[in-house]
Amino acid sequence: MFSFHVFDHPMSRGFQNRFSTQYRCYSVSMLAGPNDRSDVEKGGKIIMPPSALDQLSRLNITYPMLFKLTNKNSDRMTHCGVLEFVADEGICYLPHWMMQNLLLEEGGLVQVESVNLMVATYSKFQPQSPDFLDITNPKAVLENALRNFACLTTGDVIAINYNEKIYELRVMETKPDKAVSIIECDMNVDFDAPLGYKEPERRPQYQEEPTEEEPDPSSYADMDTGFRAFTGSGNRLDGKLKGIEPSPAPIALSDIKRGIPNYEFKMGRITFIRNSKPQPRKFIDDDDALNRFIAFSGEGQSLRKKGRKP
Repeated sequence: MFSFHVFDHPMSRGFQNRFSTQYRCYSVSMLAGPNDRSDVEKGGKIIMPPSALDQLSRLNITYPMLFKLTNKNSDRMTHCGVLEFVADEGICYLPHWMMQNLLLEEGGLVQVESVNLMVATYSKFQPQSPDFLDITNPKAVLENALRNFACLTTGDVIAINYNEKIYELRVMETKPDKAVSIIECDMNVDFDAPLGYKEPERRPQYQEEPTEEEPDPSSYADMDTGFRAFTGSGNRLDGKLKGIEPSPAPIALSDIKRGIPNYEFKMGRITFIRNSKPQPRKFIDDDDALNRFIAFSGEGQSLRKKGRKP
């Protein structure tokens, strides 16, 4: 007796557990309703019709729900998650940056398939503009923006919104696969140099200083030596300016004091030079010693003469 197990074939189980259908895609701005759905533009998730939820609930699929989007006309593909099931039947709504990656126009056909992706461990991004470097902490801003994404695909250009400005970043590399899931993962984030970025020119740390020639001592008289007595101008009571110009006395070269270099200077050592040079002794001659003034050293005289009686 022969028996055929047609429904237990592995291939038949694979087709039963796989979601695959086509939708006409539109941007989020075309979504009808009074509520503003700008939050969809800030992430990597799409809005699907309720019939998709009914069909997915009957399949033995793994959670979270991840999908592969393919544009068969341009042979472009990407991956995404699902945010809600509130779209009209036969229609799905995508973020604008995702439609640009797939080269889709409003109302174009997109193939949606359910997939299982590995958890991400590493990703590398390249900002598409040097303006991204103006952010104080770009890594923290990117990690906060990736909370609205479900997965990443190598080669995609994602868009994040920060301070009312949109920054585009290209996914250069993902590990362990070209398409990874970033939900509840410990992922290392790295950056590549932005497009159009130029390294600043580095100046040499040590520059050769030009050798200074010894100045001519005759030029010292033209230097400002500080305070000079009786060099101001005068004023006359009659208001005339004649004869009131100052006539400064010429400065002798011997009066200009110059610093003495320390020829014993060593790098890393500070030396405080004090005026400890002993003063030269003044030798006084004997004649000068006799003529030197001594207080209260005179002799007194009396009006009375000795030997005369009053």
